Amino acid sequence: MRVKIIGGLIVLALCLLMASNALADKLVCISNENLKGEMTVNNCLLKGEKFAIVDEYGSVRIISPEEANAMKKLNPKLFEQKAYGIIYLKEAPEMPKLPPMATPKAYH
Repeated sequence: MRVKIIGGLIVLALCLLMASNALADKLVCISNENLKGEMTVNNCLLKGEKFAIVDEYGSVRIISPEEANAMKKLNPKLFEQKAYGIIYLKEAPEMPKLPPMATPKAYH
């Protein structure tokens, strides 16, 4: 009985790990397809390059300059990572998660 429970937990843990890896979105440059980590995302944006977010299904969402500015305020580490063009999608790093949000203190 214990062997079945432990085996089931191991299978569940492996499934969760694989699912978490599959859900990673990537930020890639769409105006300069040949980028392969030579510069950061922030440097590319300053040069006027355009970026898009590609999800695990291959859906592409183009980021406007306004969205990029808002994203930079929420997740600055995203713009410090190396920039990759869309043809190097598999080599592009996953988008870093948001830092923990500040919670207001409750006063009585």
